[in-house]
Amino acid sequence: MYTNIPTNELITIIELTCQNNYVDVNTTRDFTKLAKALITQNYFRFKNMTYVQPDGLAVGAPSSSILSEFYLQHLESHKIYSPLLSHKVEGYFRYDDDILIIYNEDNTNIDTLLNHFNNLSPKLKFTIEKEKERQISFLDITITRGTNKFSIEIYRKPTYTDAIIPVDFCHPMEQKMAAIRYLYNRLNQYQQSLINLEKENNVILQIMNNSGYETSVTKKLYKKRRNSDAKDQKKLLAKFTYVGRETRAITKAFEDTCINP
Repeated sequence: MYTNIPTNELITIIELTCQNNYVDVNTTRDFTKLAKALITQNYFRFKNMTYVQPDGLAVGAPSSSILSEFYLQHLESHKIYSPLLSHKVEGYFRYDDDILIIYNEDNTNIDTLLNHFNNLSPKLKFTIEKEKERQISFLDITITRGTNKFSIEIYRKPTYTDAIIPVDFCHPMEQKMAAIRYLYNRLNQYQQSLINLEKENNVILQIMNNSGYETSVTKKLYKKRRNSDAKDQKKLLAKFTYVGRETRAITKAFEDTCINP
């Protein structure tokens, strides 16, 4: 997506966005200067050769996600909103370059809407993936269309590997637990059916088992950490790079403060 963002329109869009949000003139000028510098100084090195990318935004640059979001939100406000109404689309949800559209086949011709989308921008091309067997995957969930409601479950790509830091690796326990906490946080965050919750819990247990973790010990550690997080939710979070015992000594000094390391 980044390389197909029409950068010649971005400066005008940024100025218009600042104007609509009542940003002062000096700040708007600074924004546009920074944007121009980022767009024009778009170069990279490969095999001892320096190349200049004449079009689009740089792949991998932190600024590209921000600048592309400026363009996409402008596109949605000025060009996408109208066809969504005219084609009677019931739901439109976007995260970065992934879009989920909910529609009624009796009212919406999705192929016609796709053609309309592909005429909105000179370089941006949209592709479509339709549901199969009443299911479709969006981000990290699979959505199943039932008779009267939708249900969701955790989605993993076919290329997914269940690799996490093995228990016998020389890493701090905090780092080992991070992946497990993430899996359980995701499990508890989505409103899944009891069957899907049990299914995902078994997957997590299998991942832990494959990496050598004793599930009973890990659950106890997770529960202890979760209770600690609940007590510290009002504290300010601070990140420390782990370098050994020195880091533990420093973070311990913050135990009785308003900072949660």
